[in-house]
Amino acid sequence: MKLQIRWLIIVWIFLISAVAYLDRVNVSIAGRQIANEFHLDNVHLGWIFSGFVFGYALAQTPAGWLADKCGPRRAIMAGVIWWAVFTVGITFLAPSMSGTLLLLIAIRFLLGVGEAVVYPASNRLVAVWIPSAERGLANGIIFAGVGFGAGTAPHLITWLMTNYGWRSAFWASAGLGVAAGVVWYIVARDAPARHPWLGHAEAEHISEGLPANSRSDAAPVPFSDVLANASIWLVSFSYFAYGYAAYIFFTWFFIYLNDVRHLNLRQSAFYTMLPFIAMAVASPLGGIISDRITRKFGKRPGRCGVAVGGMALAALFIAAAMQVASVELASIMLAGGAGALYLSQSSFWSVSADVGGTSAGTVSGFMNMIGQFGGVATASLTPLIARDFGWNASFLVAAALCAAGAVAWVAVQPEAKVALEAAPHPVARRA
Repeated sequence: MKLQIRWLIIVWIFLISAVAYLDRVNVSIAGRQIANEFHLDNVHLGWIFSGFVFGYALAQTPAGWLADKCGPRRAIMAGVIWWAVFTVGITFLAPSMSGTLLLLIAIRFLLGVGEAVVYPASNRLVAVWIPSAERGLANGIIFAGVGFGAGTAPHLITWLMTNYGWRSAFWASAGLGVAAGVVWYIVARDAPARHPWLGHAEAEHISEGLPANSRSDAAPVPFSDVLANASIWLVSFSYFAYGYAAYIFFTWFFIYLNDVRHLNLRQSAFYTMLPFIAMAVASPLGGIISDRITRKFGKRPGRCGVAVGGMALAALFIAAAMQVASVELASIMLAGGAGALYLSQSSFWSVSADVGGTSAGTVSGFMNMIGQFGGVATASLTPLIARDFGWNASFLVAAALCAAGAVAWVAVQPEAKVALEAAPHPVARRA
């Protein structure tokens, strides 16, 4: 069977995604050791977590514009180098230095800025490389990298911390990112017409499956047109709710198991892994389900219906887990909530690619910016809510937002394109 270039590129974005999340959650796994060394409490640690997410959120729309303007290949490679530098930057700090808290926040903020390019750029690539009917699976594979990277992190980071200290984990994360980025630059191209390995049959398949606004000669639209689309606002609000719930797992779940459920370091690493395994499995599964329903019944049930179901199930699982005394059962139920959340993941990015077309980087960057503000909120609010009302209340707030996010999808119109129409043309190969 001949290698299909579009899926090779998608698989490599999966690996980039995995390393990005390894770099993102390493500070959570190492959080207790960092807090002890720098004399931080949970509220200050939350500020460091929020620093990353705030930088990541603010840079989303500019990163999407950069991917639309310069192409995803160069944008992702530049991002990988950037985040490698700021991943290791934290290792040069010492408790004896003045202003270490501000420096920790600033370094994580700049790391977030570098990582911001990954998903808008990948969505821009999906918009020109992947036929519309395959976008659920493609996005599902890409975001399975989130679960794979975050799920690998607890054991890898714990092992490195135990044997070589927490700083070694950050150097290892950066090295993996640079290696993945070099291969990405060799494998990827911004459009099918520019790839020397692409066969004629695959080029025709891609061309026939692209909507007109996704073809490489379609002009990007003004940002004001993006903001005028009601469906983009609805999807973005839902992604805020999604981000709030997801970031509890990325930032506070390990510490919650360690401090509140009284598990030791190794036990916490094991149970922390469960939600991320669920994410890795549910993300492509949700994409497959979404694509099949879309092909049979259309985009509204296939994209919006799957998102409603996933977000609603996440709300139920997270809320129910707070009623369970057993740490094992509660962890499994929370993992179910994380998995249900990620069933809806491909819907967000497939709809933003379809609506945005060659402006998919800008559209998805805006959506992801709003989503990451949810992460900013949960990183800082979770310990405050837990301090004043208990940890159950922290998780119940996330569950309530998931329910609201499910309702928002009911009014989304997945056919409401913002990109200008372009005349169809075949995907020609460059000689």
